[in-house]
Amino acid sequence: MELTELQQKIIASVQQDIPLVSAPYATIAAELGVSEERLLKELQALCDRGVIRRFGATLRHQKSGYGANAMAAWQVDEDRIEEVGRKMASFPAVSHCYRRNPTDQWPYNLYTMIHAADEESCRQTARSMAEAAGLETYTLLFSVRELKKTSMQYFSTDDDD
Repeated sequence: MELTELQQKIIASVQQDIPLVSAPYATIAAELGVSEERLLKELQALCDRGVIRRFGATLRHQKSGYGANAMAAWQVDEDRIEEVGRKMASFPAVSHCYRRNPTDQWPYNLYTMIHAADEESCRQTARSMAEAAGLETYTLLFSVRELKKTSMQYFSTDDDD
């Protein structure tokens, strides 16, 4: 896939933390020496071509006031996965919701990341979610220590050299 030098620089800039300012794209555009309008058009074109498939945000829960998080692994009947997934994703404490294939040793096929003030609050949220979805079989995997949390880097910035 052919990318212009500007497109590579744009990708490198948006794979970094986006500036926490009222007009982040204007700030990025100024750093690249283009107008905000040009930056947004290029980003839209990259999305339209499928070069950029999504923009995501990384929640740094410790800095956001959350003292605990847990990955909840749920066992859901396949014919209910969409319904239950939507219900689970609607909980404000849930930042991620994924369907994955179960195995013989691990029967869980739906996963949610729950963020809360403490572990007991995570447990209570999971109980509420289970009740709302009519589920009984799940387990909670609490984070003990964060070892790595970074985004993919496709192009380096001048600062990386």
